[in-house]
Amino acid sequence: MFPFFKKKKQGEDSTVQAEQLFDGASEQQDEDVHTTLSIHPLMSLTTEQKYYFQYVNNELPPLKKNQVSLSGIEWKKEGDHYVVTAFVRNSLDQSIRFDHMPLLFIGPDGKVIGRKIFPMNELGDIPPKSSRPWRFVFTTNDLYTEDIPETGWKLAFELKKPHQLDLEESWQQHLKEEDKQKLEQLVRSLTPPKQGEVNVMGLQALINNEGNLVVTLLIRNGSGKNITFEQMPLVVEDASGDVVARGAFTLNLEVKANTSKPWTFIFPKSLLQKDEFDFSTWRAYIPQ
Repeated sequence: MFPFFKKKKQGEDSTVQAEQLFDGASEQQDEDVHTTLSIHPLMSLTTEQKYYFQYVNNELPPLKKNQVSLSGIEWKKEGDHYVVTAFVRNSLDQSIRFDHMPLLFIGPDGKVIGRKIFPMNELGDIPPKSSRPWRFVFTTNDLYTEDIPETGWKLAFELKKPHQLDLEESWQQHLKEEDKQKLEQLVRSLTPPKQGEVNVMGLQALINNEGNLVVTLLIRNGSGKNITFEQMPLVVEDASGDVVARGAFTLNLEVKANTSKPWTFIFPKSLLQKDEFDFSTWRAYIPQ
């Protein structure tokens, strides 16, 4: 199941504070912790493989207390799969258990080679102050390149940043600093979209001098990837729930991963479906 004995591990280490992954975990402390080898109860290893993992584990540098680390051992290609073997290390005084977790495969130059969400609950409970070897299988669909260096790479936890404001360059230049700060505060105060969800939220709706409907929206990207909108269909409803306008817009607009971007849409007067509107409350949405 695992690679046979080799003298040196090929990957590097990536380490985070436990509180970045687990709610309620204690802060990192300046105390060295040497982790002992922990083999999953259902994992079948030869004597040689156990010896190899014990040897590599003994060579690992200590962690600080209350850290979690991924220590790369090796990767190899098996058919269409790229199998990365690494230690999952726990320096806490208690066991840890993961749920599904996004991991990044990173090259020596710091560039991301691949990304995949793994069912890390399969590792089971990782005992206190221990290192557990595991195989992480990437497919070609999970990789951004198949030119993978043999050494110097690492696996890393993808730590989700807070949902942030993403301003287009034209907005950066023309928006007052005070208005930028208000938008940033608004984005921080809102419940972020769910993982993978994309939606819009209304900021302002008005009828201009030409009788056109001008709506400013937040385009909210809850996915882990940048999204480019070439076209966006939109529906606007007023306080009565009536459809005020419906249309499709050509954009070529990119919204970065885990951000919200404000954008203004103008519905020509000819597309309006009512003569009188109540915008005391209103909503806009992308029709399914």
